[in-house]
Amino acid sequence: MDILKMINTQKVVDWRRHLHAHPEVSFKEFETTEYLVQQLAQYPEIEIIRPAATGLLAILKGGKPGKTIGLRADIDALPITEEADVPFASKNPGAMHACGHDCHTAMLLGAVDALYGMKDELCGTVKFIFQHAEEYPPGGAVDFVKSGLLNDVDAFYGSHVFVDAPAGVIKAATGPVSANADIFKITLQGKGSHAARPEKGIDTLLIGTEIVQALHFIVSRNVSAFDNAVVTIGAFNAGHAHNIIPDTAEILGTVRTVNQETRETIKKRIEDTINGICTAYGASGKLDYTYGYDAVVNDAGLNDFIKGIAAKVLPDAEIAEMKPMMGGEDFSAYGAIAPAFFAGIGAKPMDGEHFEGHHPKFRVDEASLPIGTAMYVAFVLHQ
Repeated sequence: MDILKMINTQKVVDWRRHLHAHPEVSFKEFETTEYLVQQLAQYPEIEIIRPAATGLLAILKGGKPGKTIGLRADIDALPITEEADVPFASKNPGAMHACGHDCHTAMLLGAVDALYGMKDELCGTVKFIFQHAEEYPPGGAVDFVKSGLLNDVDAFYGSHVFVDAPAGVIKAATGPVSANADIFKITLQGKGSHAARPEKGIDTLLIGTEIVQALHFIVSRNVSAFDNAVVTIGAFNAGHAHNIIPDTAEILGTVRTVNQETRETIKKRIEDTINGICTAYGASGKLDYTYGYDAVVNDAGLNDFIKGIAAKVLPDAEIAEMKPMMGGEDFSAYGAIAPAFFAGIGAKPMDGEHFEGHHPKFRVDEASLPIGTAMYVAFVLHQ
C-alpha cells in the first residue's frame, strides 16, 4: 500500500494556509475549532466531541475490530506579530503560527481524509485529538485526559515540524525527548526611599539583581555536566522613576529539566538563594513555583516500531536520531494513559534564512506536510 498516494496533498496545503492566516492563541481557538468542525463535516460518520471550550476529539470507527489509536495535533498559535514574507501571513494582529501547529493540524486533517476513505477495511478505532493550548500551562492535554474519553486508547502518536532538518527527515528517539517545563515568580519586598538617601531604604532592585546573578550559578554548581538543566530569567521589573529606590520587585523565570531529582534540587536551591540574599539585606522574598509540563518520554518499543514503519512507508526518507530538546510539551500527559511516541518531521525551508520556532519570521517547507501526514496514517495502519 502506497500511503503517500492516499494523501490529498493539495487539501493539506490548503488547510495549512488557511490556519496560518487565521491564528488564535491558547484557550482562544474558537474560530479554529469551528473551522475544524466545518471541515470534519465532510466525513459524516465521524463523531465529534468537544471536551473543552476549544479543541475537539474526532472519532472514526473502522469496519473491523482492532486497537484504539490516538493521534494528536496542537491547534494554538503564539502571541507574536508575524514578519514572515508569505502570501498567507497572519490576518490576526499579534497572533502567529510561529511553531508549526498549523502544519500539525493540517496533517492530522489529512490523516482523517485518508483513513476515512478506507474506513470499511480499517481495523479498530482512531481518535483524532485536535488539542488546544499546547503553548500555555496548564495546557489543553489535561482537558482531554480528565474527560476520560481517551482511557481506552492503546497507543498515542504525535509529531512536530522542525526547521533544523530538511523535508524528508524523520526524527525518532527513545526516552526523554522534551523537558520538564516549570515557571516561577519571585516577589521581593523591601523599603522604598529617596535615591539621595539609599541608607534609609532596602533596595529591591539591587537585591533582585544579586538574586538573578545567583540563580544563573545554580545549574553550573549543582547539576552534573552529564545532566540537562536550564534556568532562565525572562523578566525583572523594579521601580518606575530615576530618583526613587523601589520597595518591591518581581522576577519571572523558567526551569527546564529532564531528571525529576534535578527538578526538585533546582527548586530547593532557588528557595535557598532567595531566602539567603533577602535575609542578608533585610528584605523578604516570596517564591511562587508552578510545576508545568512533565518531560515527554518516548516508549522504547514504539521507537523501534516508528523507525520500521518510516523505512517501509517512506523509503526515501532519512531516519535520524532526535536529540532531547529543553522545550516543554504537554503531549507528555498522554503517556500517562498508554505508550506514546513523539516524532520530529523535518521542515527546513529550501531557500533563504531559516528561523527557529517562536520567531516572527518562522517558515517551513510545505514538502514536509505529506510526509507528516503519512506518518500519522502509517501509525494506524501498521498497528
